[in-house]
Amino acid sequence: MKQVGWLVGVLAFLAVVLGPVLVTQAKGVAPRRTLYGPKLSTLDYTEVTFRNEPQNLTLAGMLFVPEGEGPFPAVAIIHGAGTSVRDNTWYLSLASYLKENGVLVLLPDKRGSEKSEGNWRTSSYEDLATDTVAAVEFLKSQNMVAVSKVGIIGMSQGGQISPYVVHLSPDVDFLVDVVGTSLNNYDVLHYEETNNLREMGFLPGVSDLIAYPSTWVLRNFRQKEFWDAVGNFDALSYWKELSVPALVMYGSDDPNVPAEASKARLESLNKDNIEVKIYEGSEHALQDPPGKGNDHFRIEALADIKDFIFSVK
Repeated sequence: MKQVGWLVGVLAFLAVVLGPVLVTQAKGVAPRRTLYGPKLSTLDYTEVTFRNEPQNLTLAGMLFVPEGEGPFPAVAIIHGAGTSVRDNTWYLSLASYLKENGVLVLLPDKRGSEKSEGNWRTSSYEDLATDTVAAVEFLKSQNMVAVSKVGIIGMSQGGQISPYVVHLSPDVDFLVDVVGTSLNNYDVLHYEETNNLREMGFLPGVSDLIAYPSTWVLRNFRQKEFWDAVGNFDALSYWKELSVPALVMYGSDDPNVPAEASKARLESLNKDNIEVKIYEGSEHALQDPPGKGNDHFRIEALADIKDFIFSVK
């Protein structure tokens, strides 16, 4: 009887843990929304190259120049995780909108991507930040277009790095962080993996528990090279020392970055120069909420970035 009871207990446990997963998998994957933005073939830009001398890298990128005489405010964009591709509609939505509204935009190729040298897979966040310092120096020193001020816009992982870039460079006049967390890497990885497991069908409490061994495997085996390079990066000390104006933006339904926790951590610093906004119904790309459009980057968020840039004195 004890063996029967033990077997029943095991089967009940497996039913609770795996039952919802089997049901979810049987339903199949729901079709993803099609989100829209500009295509690279429709945009005008100038090919540029610049040097990261401390790391001996030649970096390439696209310079989006507004019409008119200038001087223009200028921004260097910092890429998120992974390889960058030039036809990414999320980045192009931002670059195109800002250019059309009088902002000079440098959209670099991330190191090891497209036409840039290097290898992002073995680079720390501190290494990657020096690429943006080089981009800012290029914008300050180039003589093709007159600029009035220079800022940075970090996208996702790039937003996480952005306060460290300001720590390195005295030439940054303002900062925009687009869905880059203020938490440390391991906490965000756990949050993201928990949501991945929930999407597979695991129940909330179960997914949270399984995420601990799952993220350990990611850090130590499946993505070991990357995690050995970036470690448990935490930018809070750089947010504390930040003196330039900053706009930080999150989506309320982001499965990759905990919006409320990230906002709370920044607001706990009580710094008047950091403004944090959460866009209801948006996920990681700050896209239009479901049923309210299909823009890859919602227009009110783009307008907020533009207004912020022009508000900086």
